[in-house]
Amino acid sequence: MFDLKAYLDSKKRLIDKALEQKIIPEKKSGRLDHAMAYSLMAGGKRIRPILCMAAAEAVSGTDANAGILECSCALEMIHTYSLIHDDLPAMDNDRLRRGKPTCHIAFDESTAILAGDALLTLAFEILASAGATNTEYARRWLKIIHSISRAVGYKGMIEGQMRDILFEGRTISLDQLKHMHALKTGALIRTSVYAGAVLANASVEKIEKLDIYARNIGLAFQITDDILNIEGDPEIMGKATGTDQMYDKATYPALLGLAASGEYLAELIKNALLALETFGRPADPLRALAEYIVKRKK
Repeated sequence: MFDLKAYLDSKKRLIDKALEQKIIPEKKSGRLDHAMAYSLMAGGKRIRPILCMAAAEAVSGTDANAGILECSCALEMIHTYSLIHDDLPAMDNDRLRRGKPTCHIAFDESTAILAGDALLTLAFEILASAGATNTEYARRWLKIIHSISRAVGYKGMIEGQMRDILFEGRTISLDQLKHMHALKTGALIRTSVYAGAVLANASVEKIEKLDIYARNIGLAFQITDDILNIEGDPEIMGKATGTDQMYDKATYPALLGLAASGEYLAELIKNALLALETFGRPADPLRALAEYIVKRKK
């Protein structure tokens, strides 16, 4: 039986070590460096970079490790930037993240904004540098940079966050909700899987199958977040619960109810697993990650 915990722990150690080498400030470093490191090394699950690694393994590319840690670090920096900005008073106004004061509470609002900006910019510096120093795979890196840029830009994650704000206190359709979260949460998950597949030189057919998987787990991830915001334990989650209802957010439980949200969640995971049917045992980490998304407590 596949040991997901051991797999996650192993990959997280690799990613954390690589991140530390890129971001841990020296004693004489300034406030910005410390704010960046504070949020980046706050104990995240590293799901997006691990999905990138698992996707590369699933297609068994002979050069699956070529630049995979560079790409993984960039993805985690982008994710962390988005959390720093989401937590700001002008956005979700959260005071806790991963059991610690959010960046703007630990430092100040201006520093948090700049730390987020710096992490986003550093991520693309890392991606571009990987492509420039590994010219044999330069075309792959260009595809990855293009995909990530669209996923987190104004047609992706940022637009999803904009809709999240605009939909507060409004009654919206299920299609609107799905589209919003496909942008806000799903886009970065999809591009993480895509990046791993491209680095491993996956065929078009395999990339399409992996994209079906990623689209489904992306929405599943958000539904689980919505449910945890109602039923989760704040001590385990490291952040407050009940905030979606407080701000009258558009969520799956608010629109469908908890029971129907759970049923839809199960359907999405089933669809994700079906997309991996032809991959064999190398895709076991992706299968286990899909199940983990449903069962996680934070």
